[in-house]
Amino acid sequence: MNRKPMLFLGATFLPVLLSGCSSTASKNTSISVIYAVTVFLSLVLLIGYCVLVQQKDKWFYLLFSSVLTVNMGYLALSAAKTTEWALHCNRLAYLGSVFLPLAMLMIILNVCEIKCGRFAVIVLFAVSIAVFLIAASPGYLDIYYKFAELRCENSVTYLYKEYGPLHIVYLIYLMAHFSAIITIIVYSTVKKKLKSHAHAAILLVAVGCNIGVWFLEKFIDTDFEFLSVSYIITELFFIGLYLMIQELKKQEQSPVISAPAVPESPDVPKTEESEEDCSYFESQLCKLTPTEQSVYDLYLQGKGTKEVLEILNIKENTLKYHNKNIYSKLGVNSRKQLIEIARRINAKRSD
Repeated sequence: MNRKPMLFLGATFLPVLLSGCSSTASKNTSISVIYAVTVFLSLVLLIGYCVLVQQKDKWFYLLFSSVLTVNMGYLALSAAKTTEWALHCNRLAYLGSVFLPLAMLMIILNVCEIKCGRFAVIVLFAVSIAVFLIAASPGYLDIYYKFAELRCENSVTYLYKEYGPLHIVYLIYLMAHFSAIITIIVYSTVKKKLKSHAHAAILLVAVGCNIGVWFLEKFIDTDFEFLSVSYIITELFFIGLYLMIQELKKQEQSPVISAPAVPESPDVPKTEESEEDCSYFESQLCKLTPTEQSVYDLYLQGKGTKEVLEILNIKENTLKYHNKNIYSKLGVNSRKQLIEIARRINAKRSD
Protein backbone atom coordinates (compact mmCIF):
# COMPACT_ATOMS: atom_id res chain seq x y z
CA MET A 1 0.00 0.00 0.00
CA ASN A 2 1.32 3.46 -0.85
CA ARG A 3 0.07 6.91 0.08
CA LYS A 4 1.48 9.65 -2.08
CA PRO A 5 -0.25 13.05 -2.04
CA MET A 6 -0.06 14.86 -5.32
CA LEU A 7 0.35 18.44 -4.04
CA PHE A 8 3.04 20.24 -2.02
CA LEU A 9 2.95 23.79 -0.56
CA GLY A 10 6.46 24.09 0.84
CA ALA A 11 8.49 23.69 -2.36
CA THR A 12 11.71 25.36 -1.29
CA PHE A 13 12.79 26.34 -4.80
CA LEU A 14 9.59 28.38 -5.41
CA PRO A 15 9.19 30.43 -2.21
CA VAL A 16 8.58 33.68 -4.07
CA LEU A 17 5.73 32.21 -6.08
CA LEU A 18 4.10 30.78 -2.98
CA SER A 19 4.56 33.93 -0.94
CA GLY A 20 2.67 35.78 -3.64
CA CYS A 21 -0.46 33.74 -2.92
CA SER A 22 -3.02 35.01 -0.48
CA SER A 23 -2.60 33.81 3.09
CA THR A 24 -6.16 32.59 2.98
CA ALA A 25 -5.69 30.70 -0.26
CA SER A 26 -5.84 26.94 -0.04
CA LYS A 27 -2.79 24.79 -0.59
CA ASN A 28 -4.46 23.28 -3.63
CA THR A 29 -4.86 26.72 -5.20
CA SER A 30 -1.24 27.62 -4.46
CA ILE A 31 0.10 24.43 -5.97
CA SER A 32 -2.23 24.70 -8.94
CA VAL A 33 -0.54 28.03 -9.67
CA ILE A 34 2.87 26.33 -9.60
CA TYR A 35 1.72 23.58 -11.93
CA ALA A 36 0.19 26.24 -14.20
CA VAL A 37 3.63 27.85 -14.42
CA THR A 38 5.24 24.52 -15.39
CA VAL A 39 2.58 24.03 -18.07
CA PHE A 40 3.24 27.53 -19.40
CA LEU A 41 7.01 26.96 -19.49
CA SER A 42 6.56 23.59 -21.20
CA LEU A 43 4.33 25.19 -23.84
CA VAL A 44 6.80 28.04 -24.39
CA LEU A 45 9.65 25.57 -24.90
CA LEU A 46 7.61 23.52 -27.38
CA ILE A 47 6.60 26.60 -29.37
CA GLY A 48 10.13 27.97 -29.17
CA TYR A 49 11.53 24.74 -30.58
CA CYS A 50 9.01 24.72 -33.44
CA VAL A 51 9.63 28.36 -34.35
CA LEU A 52 13.30 29.02 -33.60
CA VAL A 53 15.12 25.77 -34.36
CA GLN A 54 15.77 25.36 -38.08
CA GLN A 55 16.84 21.70 -38.31
CA LYS A 56 14.23 19.85 -36.30
CA ASP A 57 14.23 16.30 -34.95
CA LYS A 58 10.98 14.34 -34.65
CA TRP A 59 12.07 12.92 -31.30
CA PHE A 60 12.33 16.41 -29.84
CA TYR A 61 8.69 16.94 -30.78
CA LEU A 62 7.87 13.83 -28.75
CA LEU A 63 10.06 15.01 -25.85
CA PHE A 64 8.52 18.50 -25.61
CA SER A 65 4.99 17.21 -26.15
CA SER A 66 5.45 14.55 -23.46
CA VAL A 67 6.67 17.08 -20.88
CA LEU A 68 3.74 19.37 -21.68
CA THR A 69 1.31 16.44 -21.35
CA VAL A 70 2.78 15.36 -18.00
CA ASN A 71 2.51 18.85 -16.53
CA MET A 72 -1.01 19.30 -17.85
CA GLY A 73 -1.91 16.05 -16.07
CA TYR A 74 -0.39 17.29 -12.80
CA LEU A 75 -2.22 20.63 -13.12
CA ALA A 76 -5.57 18.97 -13.80
CA LEU A 77 -5.03 16.52 -10.94
CA SER A 78 -4.36 19.36 -8.51
CA ALA A 79 -7.82 20.73 -9.27
CA ALA A 80 -9.66 17.38 -9.33
CA LYS A 81 -12.89 17.19 -7.32
CA THR A 82 -13.87 13.56 -7.82
CA THR A 83 -12.03 10.25 -7.92
CA GLU A 84 -13.16 9.60 -11.48
CA TRP A 85 -11.79 12.96 -12.64
CA ALA A 86 -8.54 12.39 -10.71
CA LEU A 87 -8.04 9.05 -12.46
CA HIS A 88 -8.51 10.70 -15.85
CA CYS A 89 -5.90 13.30 -14.91
CA ASN A 90 -3.61 10.55 -13.69
CA ARG A 91 -3.90 8.82 -17.08
CA LEU A 92 -2.96 12.05 -18.83
CA ALA A 93 0.15 12.39 -16.67
CA TYR A 94 1.12 8.78 -17.36
CA LEU A 95 0.66 9.31 -21.11
CA GLY A 96 3.48 11.84 -21.06
CA SER A 97 5.55 9.96 -18.48
CA VAL A 98 5.60 6.76 -20.54
CA PHE A 99 6.68 8.31 -23.83
CA LEU A 100 9.16 10.79 -22.34
CA PRO A 101 11.92 8.23 -21.59
CA LEU A 102 11.44 6.77 -25.08
CA ALA A 103 12.04 10.22 -26.58
CA MET A 104 15.13 10.68 -24.40
CA LEU A 105 16.50 7.30 -25.48
CA MET A 106 16.04 8.00 -29.20
CA ILE A 107 17.56 11.49 -28.93
CA ILE A 108 20.62 10.11 -27.17
CA LEU A 109 20.99 7.37 -29.79
CA ASN A 110 21.01 10.05 -32.48
CA VAL A 111 23.45 12.24 -30.57
CA CYS A 112 25.79 9.27 -30.12
CA GLU A 113 25.43 8.38 -33.81
CA ILE A 114 24.11 4.90 -33.05
CA LYS A 115 21.60 3.60 -35.57
CA CYS A 116 18.31 2.13 -34.38
CA GLY A 117 16.47 0.03 -36.95
CA ARG A 118 12.88 0.67 -37.88
CA PHE A 119 11.78 -2.64 -36.39
CA ALA A 120 13.43 -1.78 -33.06
CA VAL A 121 11.62 1.58 -33.01
CA ILE A 122 8.29 -0.15 -33.66
CA VAL A 123 8.95 -2.61 -30.83
CA LEU A 124 9.85 0.21 -28.43
CA PHE A 125 6.67 2.07 -29.32
CA ALA A 126 4.60 -1.09 -28.85
CA VAL A 127 6.11 -1.67 -25.42
CA SER A 128 5.47 1.96 -24.44
CA ILE A 129 1.84 1.72 -25.51
CA ALA A 130 1.41 -1.52 -23.55
CA VAL A 131 2.89 0.05 -20.41
CA PHE A 132 0.62 3.08 -20.78
CA LEU A 133 -2.48 0.87 -21.11
CA ILE A 134 -1.52 -0.91 -17.90
CA ALA A 135 -0.92 2.39 -16.08
CA ALA A 136 -4.22 3.76 -17.42
CA SER A 137 -6.25 0.75 -16.25
CA PRO A 138 -7.28 2.05 -12.77
CA GLY A 139 -11.03 2.62 -12.74
CA TYR A 140 -11.50 -0.25 -15.17
CA LEU A 141 -9.22 -2.98 -13.79
CA ASP A 142 -7.41 -3.50 -10.48
CA ILE A 143 -4.12 -4.70 -12.01
CA TYR A 144 -2.20 -1.42 -11.58
CA TYR A 145 -4.03 0.02 -8.56
CA LYS A 146 -6.01 -2.32 -6.35
CA PHE A 147 -7.79 0.70 -4.97
CA ALA A 148 -7.73 4.43 -5.71
CA GLU A 149 -9.66 7.25 -4.09
CA LEU A 150 -9.42 11.04 -4.03
CA ARG A 151 -8.94 12.18 -0.44
CA CYS A 152 -8.39 15.44 1.40
CA GLU A 153 -6.03 15.86 4.35
CA ASN A 154 -4.82 19.13 5.90
CA SER A 155 -6.35 21.13 3.04
CA VAL A 156 -4.49 19.01 0.49
CA THR A 157 -6.31 16.71 -1.92
CA TYR A 158 -4.42 13.68 -3.18
CA LEU A 159 -5.05 10.41 -4.94
CA TYR A 160 -4.79 7.62 -2.40
CA LYS A 161 -3.57 4.42 -4.04
CA GLU A 162 -3.00 0.79 -3.18
CA TYR A 163 -0.69 -0.73 -5.78
CA GLY A 164 -1.72 -3.79 -7.74
CA PRO A 165 0.40 -6.70 -9.06
CA LEU A 166 1.36 -5.00 -12.34
CA HIS A 167 2.48 -1.69 -10.84
CA ILE A 168 6.05 -2.96 -11.00
CA VAL A 169 5.81 -3.05 -14.81
CA TYR A 170 6.12 0.74 -15.01
CA LEU A 171 9.07 0.73 -12.62
CA ILE A 172 10.85 -1.91 -14.72
CA TYR A 173 10.06 0.11 -17.85
CA LEU A 174 11.66 3.24 -16.41
CA MET A 175 14.72 1.43 -15.07
CA ALA A 176 15.25 -0.33 -18.39
CA HIS A 177 15.24 2.99 -20.25
CA PHE A 178 17.48 4.76 -17.74
CA SER A 179 19.92 1.83 -17.74
CA ALA A 180 19.98 1.75 -21.55
CA ILE A 181 20.57 5.50 -21.72
CA ILE A 182 23.47 5.42 -19.26
CA THR A 183 25.00 2.40 -21.01
CA ILE A 184 24.80 4.17 -24.40
CA ILE A 185 26.42 7.32 -23.02
CA VAL A 186 29.28 5.39 -21.40
CA TYR A 187 29.79 3.21 -24.49
CA SER A 188 29.79 6.22 -26.80
CA THR A 189 32.28 8.04 -24.59
CA VAL A 190 34.65 5.08 -24.56
CA LYS A 191 34.32 4.55 -28.31
CA LYS A 192 34.66 8.32 -28.92
CA LYS A 193 31.35 8.52 -30.75
CA LEU A 194 30.51 11.66 -28.83
CA LYS A 195 32.34 14.71 -30.10
CA SER A 196 33.53 15.72 -26.63
CA HIS A 197 33.42 14.74 -22.96
CA ALA A 198 31.34 17.88 -22.36
CA HIS A 199 28.54 16.35 -24.43
CA ALA A 200 28.67 13.17 -22.35
CA ALA A 201 28.60 15.23 -19.15
CA ILE A 202 25.52 17.15 -20.31
CA LEU A 203 23.68 13.93 -21.10
CA LEU A 204 24.63 12.30 -17.80
CA VAL A 205 23.54 15.35 -15.80
CA ALA A 206 20.21 15.51 -17.64
CA VAL A 207 19.49 11.81 -17.07
CA GLY A 208 20.89 11.81 -13.53
CA CYS A 209 18.63 14.72 -12.61
CA ASN A 210 15.52 12.73 -13.51
CA ILE A 211 16.74 9.53 -11.87
CA GLY A 212 17.59 11.42 -8.68
CA VAL A 213 14.21 13.16 -8.52
CA TRP A 214 12.40 9.91 -9.29
CA PHE A 215 14.12 8.14 -6.39
CA LEU A 216 13.49 11.15 -4.14
CA GLU A 217 9.78 10.91 -4.79
CA LYS A 218 9.77 7.15 -4.26
CA PHE A 219 11.45 7.20 -0.86
CA ILE A 220 10.39 10.59 0.54
CA ASP A 221 6.71 11.31 1.09
CA THR A 222 6.05 14.70 -0.54
CA ASP A 223 2.99 16.44 -1.89
CA PHE A 224 4.61 18.01 -4.93
CA GLU A 225 5.61 16.26 -8.17
CA PHE A 226 9.20 17.49 -8.48
CA LEU A 227 9.43 15.67 -11.81
CA SER A 228 7.33 18.47 -13.32
CA VAL A 229 10.31 20.77 -12.78
CA SER A 230 13.08 18.26 -13.53
CA TYR A 231 11.49 17.47 -16.90
CA ILE A 232 11.74 21.13 -17.89
CA ILE A 233 15.39 21.18 -16.82
CA THR A 234 15.94 18.07 -18.95
CA GLU A 235 14.44 19.85 -21.95
CA LEU A 236 16.86 22.73 -21.49
CA PHE A 237 19.85 20.37 -21.27
CA PHE A 238 18.79 18.45 -24.36
CA ILE A 239 18.00 21.47 -26.51
CA GLY A 240 21.27 23.09 -25.46
CA LEU A 241 23.22 20.00 -26.49
CA TYR A 242 21.23 19.73 -29.73
CA LEU A 243 22.10 23.31 -30.68
CA MET A 244 25.78 22.67 -29.91
CA ILE A 245 25.78 19.66 -32.25
CA GLN A 246 23.98 21.59 -34.97
CA GLU A 247 26.68 24.24 -34.78
CA LEU A 248 29.37 21.58 -35.16
CA LYS A 249 27.59 20.19 -38.21
CA LYS A 250 27.59 23.65 -39.77
CA GLN A 251 31.34 23.80 -39.23
CA GLU A 252 31.71 20.37 -40.84
CA GLN A 253 29.97 21.64 -43.96
CA SER A 254 32.06 24.83 -44.16
CA PRO A 255 34.80 25.10 -46.83
CA VAL A 256 38.24 23.70 -46.06
CA ILE A 257 40.71 26.43 -45.10
CA SER A 258 44.21 25.46 -46.14
CA ALA A 259 47.47 26.46 -44.55
CA PRO A 260 49.16 29.51 -46.13
CA ALA A 261 52.03 27.35 -47.44
CA VAL A 262 49.67 25.53 -49.84
CA PRO A 263 48.04 27.89 -52.36
CA GLU A 264 46.82 25.25 -54.82
CA SER A 265 43.13 24.51 -55.46
CA PRO A 266 41.67 21.30 -53.92
CA ASP A 267 40.76 20.13 -57.41
CA VAL A 268 44.35 20.41 -58.66
CA PRO A 269 46.60 18.54 -56.20
CA LYS A 270 50.34 18.80 -56.45
CA THR A 271 52.36 16.13 -58.17
CA GLU A 272 55.71 17.13 -56.75
CA GLU A 273 55.89 18.55 -53.26
CA SER A 274 58.60 20.93 -52.07
CA GLU A 275 60.83 20.17 -49.11
CA GLU A 276 59.17 23.03 -47.26
CA ASP A 277 55.73 21.43 -47.72
CA CYS A 278 56.98 18.05 -46.53
CA SER A 279 58.66 19.57 -43.48
CA TYR A 280 55.50 21.45 -42.55
CA PHE A 281 53.41 18.31 -43.08
CA GLU A 282 55.71 16.20 -40.89
CA SER A 283 55.84 18.80 -38.12
CA GLN A 284 52.04 18.87 -37.88
CA LEU A 285 51.46 15.12 -37.60
CA CYS A 286 51.76 15.26 -33.83
CA LYS A 287 48.78 17.65 -33.69
CA LEU A 288 46.31 15.08 -35.02
CA THR A 289 43.78 13.79 -32.51
CA PRO A 290 43.55 10.00 -31.96
CA THR A 291 40.54 9.78 -34.28
CA GLU A 292 42.21 11.93 -36.94
CA GLN A 293 45.32 9.76 -36.67
CA SER A 294 43.19 6.66 -37.25
CA VAL A 295 41.67 8.22 -40.37
CA TYR A 296 45.14 9.24 -41.57
CA ASP A 297 46.53 5.72 -41.05
CA LEU A 298 43.61 4.13 -42.90
CA TYR A 299 44.14 6.45 -45.87
CA LEU A 300 47.81 5.43 -46.03
CA GLN A 301 46.69 1.79 -46.01
CA GLY A 302 44.70 2.50 -49.16
CA LYS A 303 41.26 2.33 -47.56
CA GLY A 304 38.39 4.04 -49.34
CA THR A 305 35.67 6.19 -47.81
CA LYS A 306 33.20 3.34 -47.28
CA GLU A 307 35.86 1.18 -45.64
CA VAL A 308 36.88 4.01 -43.29
CA LEU A 309 33.25 4.61 -42.32
CA GLU A 310 32.74 0.92 -41.54
CA ILE A 311 36.02 0.44 -39.65
CA LEU A 312 35.57 3.53 -37.47
CA ASN A 313 31.77 3.14 -37.33
CA ILE A 314 31.13 6.83 -38.03
CA LYS A 315 28.82 8.78 -40.33
CA GLU A 316 29.89 10.45 -43.56
CA ASN A 317 29.43 13.95 -42.14
CA THR A 318 31.68 13.05 -39.23
CA LEU A 319 34.37 11.80 -41.63
CA LYS A 320 34.11 15.03 -43.61
CA TYR A 321 34.61 16.94 -40.37
CA HIS A 322 37.76 14.92 -39.59
CA ASN A 323 39.02 15.33 -43.16
CA LYS A 324 38.66 19.08 -42.91
CA ASN A 325 40.67 19.15 -39.69
CA ILE A 326 43.35 16.81 -41.06
CA TYR A 327 43.80 18.76 -44.30
CA SER A 328 43.91 22.07 -42.46
CA LYS A 329 46.47 20.87 -39.90
CA LEU A 330 48.76 19.19 -42.45
CA GLY A 331 48.50 21.93 -45.07
CA VAL A 332 47.04 19.85 -47.89
CA ASN A 333 43.98 20.19 -50.07
CA SER A 334 43.05 16.61 -50.92
CA ARG A 335 43.44 13.01 -49.89
CA LYS A 336 45.63 12.35 -52.92
CA GLN A 337 48.01 15.13 -51.93
CA LEU A 338 48.04 13.87 -48.34
CA ILE A 339 48.98 10.33 -49.44
CA GLU A 340 51.67 11.56 -51.81
CA ILE A 341 53.42 13.65 -49.17
CA ALA A 342 53.03 10.97 -46.49
CA ARG A 343 54.59 8.30 -48.74
CA ARG A 344 57.40 10.64 -49.70
CA ILE A 345 58.16 11.29 -46.02
CA ASN A 346 58.00 7.56 -45.20
CA ALA A 347 60.32 6.75 -48.12
CA LYS A 348 62.75 9.40 -46.95
CA ARG A 349 62.74 7.94 -43.44
CA SER A 350 63.44 4.42 -44.73
CA ASP A 351 66.46 5.54 -46.81
